[in-house]
Amino acid sequence: MANVVVVGAQWGDEGKGKIVDWLSERADVIARFQGGHNAGHTLVIDGKVYKLSLLPSGIVRGGKLSVIGNGVVLDPWHLVKEIALLREMGVEITPETLMIAENTPLILPIHGELDRARENQNSVAKIGTTGRGIGPAYEDKVGRRAIRVADLADAATLAARVDRALVHHDALRRGLGMEPVDRDALLAELAKVAPTVLEYAAPVWRVLDQKRRAGKRILFEGAQGALLDIDFGTYPFVTSSNVIAGQAATGTGIGPGAIDFVLGIVKAYTTRVGEGPFPAELHDADGQRLGERGHEFGTVTGRKRRCGWFDAVLVRQTCATSGMNGIALTKLDVLDGFETLKICVGYDLDGEQLDHLPFAADAQARCTPIYEEMPGWSESTEGARSWADLPANAIKYVRRVEELIQCQVALLSTSPEREDTILVTDPFED
Repeated sequence: MANVVVVGAQWGDEGKGKIVDWLSERADVIARFQGGHNAGHTLVIDGKVYKLSLLPSGIVRGGKLSVIGNGVVLDPWHLVKEIALLREMGVEITPETLMIAENTPLILPIHGELDRARENQNSVAKIGTTGRGIGPAYEDKVGRRAIRVADLADAATLAARVDRALVHHDALRRGLGMEPVDRDALLAELAKVAPTVLEYAAPVWRVLDQKRRAGKRILFEGAQGALLDIDFGTYPFVTSSNVIAGQAATGTGIGPGAIDFVLGIVKAYTTRVGEGPFPAELHDADGQRLGERGHEFGTVTGRKRRCGWFDAVLVRQTCATSGMNGIALTKLDVLDGFETLKICVGYDLDGEQLDHLPFAADAQARCTPIYEEMPGWSESTEGARSWADLPANAIKYVRRVEELIQCQVALLSTSPEREDTILVTDPFED
């Protein structure tokens, strides 16, 4: 049985939620392997809208095991809130349907406070953080002062971990003009939420190994997009974790040899939330039209997304760095009605033509797009479920995308509805 990794191949918001949900019907286990509750997934099932930001997308499907891996940073209070909201919508969540890795680091209130304080005082260049404490929580993980899920089970260990963290945080807070942390209040809050979190705690690496050996299908779900990867994204305007497919292994404790197919989710145009370079960004009527037709507002933040033409250069890079076997092309219907479409096929950097985005920030800022034009189509592609339903020019557009990114289209999504999907290659059967 194949195990599949799903990653966003742009700056996030590519439609991963729908695709993961669509694939989850074929999977036995769905595992989140990085990020926090800053990455929103919207699922539309039988007309009912579910908005998730922490729990794996498979949680809304009965009979599946959903897993939060150690590569995630977990806000325990948000976890409780999201579980409650889903239960109100009729979703059953139990320790049999949800497991959280015991070595998952926690996001504490002090992380969010630090995140927001630093962003507000950054007079040089804002990173565009959501202010939810994701970055500071990952910093504590790497700095070996994180509080992890397993620490909640023992009061003495928890107190020692908090004391270690506060040596660092109180010093930072003094420098930012903030009051020191109320240690006792923090410990009391953790003690209150601990029983709920510990109910779902498990040795996830062991559970996944057992499932794999039993021939179960595992779907690994990433958050955000590969262009926000801490190493391979548009640094420093990135997230604080690795987003590319290799993180699926280290973020859950399963070996890389257990991964059989990497599926990249790719929007038929390009969007970005927040700060940072965006060579193919549009500031004209076409950009406005893409945003309006695509309903481009963040699921979690509500922030308006920047829009631009499809950037084949960037997607080709992410296909390479994640070792993608195929892509799921989403939101093709947003391009309906454009007389002419453009695809970015290269960059001009001070007169030199590039086939990749350089890492140097100043060079990224000076890159201007080189476009290839293609005829659009007037017919609707919304709801198409077979190639025969697509206009000829839409098929030509999809084929040209495949050529430019050097990766095949495995799935084609034509609306937010889960069944409006054209299957070319089933990742689980590849």
